[in-house]
Amino acid sequence: MTVDLDFENAFTERTPRIVKAAKLHRAPERRKAKSFIVEGENSVEAAVATGAAQDVFVTEKAAERFEPIVRMAGHMNVYVHPITERAAKHLSDTNATPGIFAVCEPVLWSTGKALGGRPNLVSVPVLTNDPGNAGTLIRVSDAMGADAVIFAGETVDPLSSKVVRSSAGSIFHLPVARDTNIKDVLGQLRAKGLQILATAADGEVNLDEAEELLAKPTAWLFGNEAHGLGEELLALADHRVRIPIRGRAESLNLATAASICLYESAKVQVTRIADAR
Repeated sequence: MTVDLDFENAFTERTPRIVKAAKLHRAPERRKAKSFIVEGENSVEAAVATGAAQDVFVTEKAAERFEPIVRMAGHMNVYVHPITERAAKHLSDTNATPGIFAVCEPVLWSTGKALGGRPNLVSVPVLTNDPGNAGTLIRVSDAMGADAVIFAGETVDPLSSKVVRSSAGSIFHLPVARDTNIKDVLGQLRAKGLQILATAADGEVNLDEAEELLAKPTAWLFGNEAHGLGEELLALADHRVRIPIRGRAESLNLATAASICLYESAKVQVTRIADAR
């Protein structure tokens, strides 16, 4: 199926549909419109493939470069709109736009639905403020086969453009929730039979020696970039786990620590499942 695009009559930066879409970079507008905007190959492809995309906007150059995505959008009955280069710059929040965008319906889950079934591995970023870290946590959780990501407390909006771009499309692949009530999130995790592990530099459990612990259904708490989890939250975890640092680095950043912990959990759980067969 070929999508025939009329670039002689492409949408400009003044076209009402473009003006409306550009406003989705602001959280109040996303809430009002009940939609959000994504940019770039990975994000748009995932949005179209999973049925979240409502409209796709593409420049002439991008339509050639990303022809398979444009064709897939046509197969999925997603509206594809030709736009000018100036319109693309108006829609973009990057310095060098790839020229392809999608306006999508919201994909955030409630905590209860995100934890449906029998989850074995859940990532819980707490009070995360950095969009890049938030997106990376979603991407890593997806890569490690986590069942869900629950953003707990007053966090960055997972549907902001920078978070979605950093997730490289992973926000469309697994349940992602946002819940401001941290203690309620912890209660729901425990109700699903998940142990709660928290990363801490002085944790009583060494990650290298935690294989038996990691084999259990687990929710990992990852703290704020600047302040960590804080003593109150650390006290609410079942165990505090430290990542051994063998070199001279003082500490690990949030995304790196989360990647290591999720990898170790996934490795143990996958091995146990394979052995059980």
